[in-house]
Amino acid sequence: MVVTGPFSSGKTEFISSISEIDVVKTERSISSEAESKVKSETTVAMDFGRITVDDDLVLYLFGTPGQRRFDFMWEILAEGMLGFIVMVDSTKPETFREAKSILETFRAYAPTPFVVAANKQDLKDAWTIDDLRIALRIEDGVKLLPCVANDKESVKNVLLELLYSILEEMEKSS
Repeated sequence: MVVTGPFSSGKTEFISSISEIDVVKTERSISSEAESKVKSETTVAMDFGRITVDDDLVLYLFGTPGQRRFDFMWEILAEGMLGFIVMVDSTKPETFREAKSILETFRAYAPTPFVVAANKQDLKDAWTIDDLRIALRIEDGVKLLPCVANDKESVKNVLLELLYSILEEMEKSS
C-alpha cells in the first residue's frame, strides 16, 4: 500500500501510528525557509512500515515524499502497489490543488483501488468531508474518509476501507 499526499499532510505520522515495526524513515532537514516553518524534516525517499492483519495477510506501507522535487520516487513506489491512500491536510486549503494533482498522477500510474484520507479532522478549522469533496472535485463513488493520522483507530479505519475496496476489485476480476 502506498500512502501519498502533499508536503506535511501526515503521511509519516499515519504509517507510524499503525506500523508494528519501527518505521524506516528517510527524513532529512529542510532547507527551504518556508517549509521549515511548518516542520523541520521531510521525507526524501520513502517511509516503510508493516502491519500483520492475520496469518495470511501482511500489509507493507510505503510513504512517498510529498515534495515535487522527489516525485521520481512516486513511480518507483507505485510499481506493484495493491492500492493507495492520498492524505489531505483538511486545515490547509492551499494544498488541495496539489493533493488533487497527486491523486491524478497515481491514478495514471496504476488502475488500483484508492481512498482519500481527510487528515486533521480533530482540529476546529478542518474542512468538512462534504466541503473537501467539492473543493477537490472528487466523484461521489470515491471513498473520502475522515482521519486523524496520530490516532491508531482512525488510521485502521482508513486502511480497512482501502482493503475492502481491494477485495471488491479482486472479486470482480475473478
